[in-house]
Amino acid sequence: MKNISKSEYKSKYSLAHLTLLGCSTPELVYVAARAGYDAISPRLLSMGVKGEFEKSLLDKDMVNATYNALKTTGIGVHDIELLRITDNCKIKSYENVLELGAKLGAKNLITSVWTKEDNNRSYIVDTFSELCELAKEYGFFVSLEYPSFSRLKNLESVVDIVESSKKDNAGILVDTLYTHMSRTKIQDLEKLPSKYFKFIHTCDVGYGIPDTKDGMVEIARNARLYPGEGCIDFKSIIEALPNVDYSIELPNAYRVKELGYEEHARRALVESKKKFGEIRSKRNSNK
Repeated sequence: MKNISKSEYKSKYSLAHLTLLGCSTPELVYVAARAGYDAISPRLLSMGVKGEFEKSLLDKDMVNATYNALKTTGIGVHDIELLRITDNCKIKSYENVLELGAKLGAKNLITSVWTKEDNNRSYIVDTFSELCELAKEYGFFVSLEYPSFSRLKNLESVVDIVESSKKDNAGILVDTLYTHMSRTKIQDLEKLPSKYFKFIHTCDVGYGIPDTKDGMVEIARNARLYPGEGCIDFKSIIEALPNVDYSIELPNAYRVKELGYEEHARRALVESKKKFGEIRSKRNSNK
């Protein structure tokens, strides 16, 4: 079988639910289709975040409406979130979410760790390993993310957990916002096995890093920027990774209010394709 080079690989673009958190999942499908996305990345479990659509996708009527929307539009489901690892969490309680996600066609799921600082590392390794084992039964690859205000705040910490788990369906989710906030070194990304990376979360952000948790949360949930507007070095990040898909996670409360859901989603996609296309074109021209 012919190997696909980075220049030949056609990445898929998915609309992450956090970008339009107030949307129901069926509405997210229709918005993504009209805006030109290939897929959606729905949040199947409520996180209790302000502005979040309140009705769970696990509701029977919501499930049926989502199936109909996917069938009507041809949009796919790229990944699901967020199956968090918390203190005393019961992994088996996530089985209904995994079952639904698999039926929707998703192959990837996102997790992150929100245990107390004094909860020992072995608990995180064991619980993450258990999640991977259960997820594998439903055909999922598990990507561990490192939000800068979670328990695992940097690349080194998630690499430790993934490597310790020794699970073949375990990997890492790079979010360009958190590579900035955690000051991730590109050479550290380059050292990691390509099998760890299936997709990345993309957005831009302004210069400077908040020195408080509240400041980081405010940017992460309400003030991310379109690629090219801020300071993220997308070129270095993309070139450090294997072929991946892009899940555009770009919540910006001010632009949603100004532009509406669909136009905000469309601009996020247009600017992402423009920026990432420029990177690919320059790389190819230098060969």
